Amino acid sequence: MDGNNIEMGPFGVKRQTTVTIDSARPATSSKNNHHAYKKSDVGQNYVHSTGSSGRKKLDRKFDSLSILALSVTLLASWEGIASSFSTSLLNGGPSSLVWGMLLSLTGTMALALSLAEMASICPIAGAQYHWTALFAPPQIRPFITWMQGWATVFAWQASTTSIFFLVASQIQGMVILNHPNYVPARWQGTLIMWLLTCFSFSVNVWGIQLLPSLQLLGGIFHVVFFIALGVPLVLLARRSTPEFVFETVMNNGGWSSDGISWCLGMLTVTYCFLGFDGAIHMSEEVRNPSKVVPRILVQSIAINGTLAFSFVLILLFCIGDLPAALNSPTGLPSIEIFYSATGSIRAATVMQCGITIIGLMSSIGVVASVSRLTWAFARDGGLPFSNFFAHIDSRFHVPFRSIGLVCIVVILLSLINIGSSTALSAILALSTCSLYISYIIPIVLLVLRRFDQVRQPIPWGPWTLGRYGLAVNLYAIIFGTFIVVFVPFPTTIPVTADNMNYAGPVFGGMALLLLVDWFVRGRRRFQGPLKELLTRNS
Repeated sequence: MDGNNIEMGPFGVKRQTTVTIDSARPATSSKNNHHAYKKSDVGQNYVHSTGSSGRKKLDRKFDSLSILALSVTLLASWEGIASSFSTSLLNGGPSSLVWGMLLSLTGTMALALSLAEMASICPIAGAQYHWTALFAPPQIRPFITWMQGWATVFAWQASTTSIFFLVASQIQGMVILNHPNYVPARWQGTLIMWLLTCFSFSVNVWGIQLLPSLQLLGGIFHVVFFIALGVPLVLLARRSTPEFVFETVMNNGGWSSDGISWCLGMLTVTYCFLGFDGAIHMSEEVRNPSKVVPRILVQSIAINGTLAFSFVLILLFCIGDLPAALNSPTGLPSIEIFYSATGSIRAATVMQCGITIIGLMSSIGVVASVSRLTWAFARDGGLPFSNFFAHIDSRFHVPFRSIGLVCIVVILLSLINIGSSTALSAILALSTCSLYISYIIPIVLLVLRRFDQVRQPIPWGPWTLGRYGLAVNLYAIIFGTFIVVFVPFPTTIPVTADNMNYAGPVFGGMALLLLVDWFVRGRRRFQGPLKELLTRNS
């Protein structure tokens, strides 16, 4: 398959320049020729629900290595653990970080393997919502695709904002370390977010030709900085005992059950694998995506999982003064751990800079990925003003308007931080819950489709799990459901306005908003990404 010349057909990728098949019906014997595959150039004539041509394409500029680097850097798992592991020391303790990491790694790998199978069938920027359309029963297909598409876009937009917020917080933390009298202001953090967002926008538009090389550099930094930070900690820091690392359970959140507290602590390590589907949304810019993208998903989880688990062990064995790390004036325990190990403000600053640089690289990749998802949803008629946002810039060959939309939303959301960081956190809490639901829905539909004897067999791609697929899918659904159940739990009891977890209410509000939008706008004009298939099946 020539990855440079493929277009979407009803059930996957179709060549532009060769005779392709209509995969709405499986091939049959000659006596059932009226159900056999039709020879037609579906790839050229496929029409999205907006009426825009399916031939709107992006340049396939990513090879296997550069898209792997983008995916690895976008996840930035060990860097994420360094910035957020303190939450697990409130609930769960070190054991939830260590054993929770292994449990999270197996569950995330099952999710990634399940999505990889679907990515091989249909490698497209829309990803989850497109696969939902592929496998959903015809009666509910437009509605569930609509809900899935919006949930995925909202979740990724919240995740994008959270990354910029985290990087801005790291920069302020380093300023506090070097200037103890500095009092961080929320408006200053917002300005830093704006600066970072403008930088990512510039790279994604005017530096787009450099993006594969830049992400490759980020992938190298991802590994090199892990070694550069890990070695000094191992050599210089005071050691914790193995009992503390592997056996200690902490329940400082007020929960009556240590089990619930442990599960809440495990969410921290789960968060560091959030967004592993980022590479899928770049599928239409990857060469030979039906083979490359599934492999990249698995490799990204394997690489990040190995580094993240190793860094958890390093941090816990080298944490030093636990109360000092948890109550660091910088707001980041990692900075205090670096300073405690080296005894040097400059050394701690340099070490934290390594994490922040990877965070900046990750933000560039996230903007690229989310803008392609937004562009794909606009191309299929899901967004207001879809034709406007589905535009591909003729000079830079990127979805310029969708990139701008993603960055503008980040800037608008960052304004909330000026008034209340709690309010911003409430909105950003949407990301984990919504993304996991976006993973679960197409996997559930895939499992149901496996047992469907009426509709045509699943047109598997070149990358498949074979006989192990069903077991992996079921485990992925169980793990994803487990995460979704615990994500809305508050970290501290009793619950107040300041410590409340707003993930549940925000997700409920989003769902209600989407339902209203469906009845007002969606049900009359949205058919999803498979207009041709919908018409035929109806």
